[in-house]
Amino acid sequence: MPSIADNIHFFEKKLAGTGARLVAVTKTHPVPLLQEAYAAGSRIFGENRAQEMAEKAPQLPPDVEWHLIGHLQTNKVKYIAPFVHTVQSVDSLRLLQELDRQAARHGRVVRGLLQFHIAREEAKTGLSLAEAEALLASDAFGAMQNVRLTGVMGIATNTADAAQVRQEFGQLRGYFDALKAAHFATDEGFCEISMGMSSDYALALAEGSTLVRVGSAIFGNRG
Repeated sequence: MPSIADNIHFFEKKLAGTGARLVAVTKTHPVPLLQEAYAAGSRIFGENRAQEMAEKAPQLPPDVEWHLIGHLQTNKVKYIAPFVHTVQSVDSLRLLQELDRQAARHGRVVRGLLQFHIAREEAKTGLSLAEAEALLASDAFGAMQNVRLTGVMGIATNTADAAQVRQEFGQLRGYFDALKAAHFATDEGFCEISMGMSSDYALALAEGSTLVRVGSAIFGNRG
C-alpha cells in the first residue's frame, strides 16, 4: 500500500507544470498523519472545521499554510483569525465582515476565496454570480482593510458524468474571469481558482484550477 509520502509525490508530479498547488485535506485526520505529510513536503493543509484547525495548528511547524475549506460560521472565526492563511469558503458579506474584524484584532490580513454554487445539488452551498457582484459593489466591502479576496472556489456535483463535472468547472472559471475583469483587473493577487478533489482533479486542471484539494487519495478514507 502506498505511503502518505508516495501519494503526495504522485500528486505533486501530476500538478507539475500546471501552475496548480496541492491542498492536502487533513480534516478528521490525527496530527501524526499531518506531520507525515509535512515531512513529505506538503505545506498547504485544508480543514473543514475551525476548532479542529485551531487545535492542530500549534502542533505543526509555523510555515504551514492553513486553508479553511468547509462552511465557516461567523462565531467560529475568532478561533482561526490569529493564524489562518485563506478561508476558501466565503459565502456572505457577513462572514467577510467578521473575518475583517477579527483579522484586524490580530494585526493581520486574511485571504479569502468566494465560494460559488456550481453543483446540481441543493445541499452544496455558495454564492451566485449576482450575489458576488452585489457583495463586491457594496460600501461595506470597499471599507475592509484586513481581508483580501484572492479568487474563487467551487465544488462540482458528485457524479460519474465527466462532461457535467467539466462544464461546472468551466462555469467557475467563467465566474473567475468575469470578476477579474470587472473588479480585480489590476490586482495580481486575485489569481486563485480552487476546484478539483481526489476523484475529479484532472478535469479541474483542464479547466484551469490553481488549487486542488485532495484528502482521501492521500490519507485514505476519513476517520
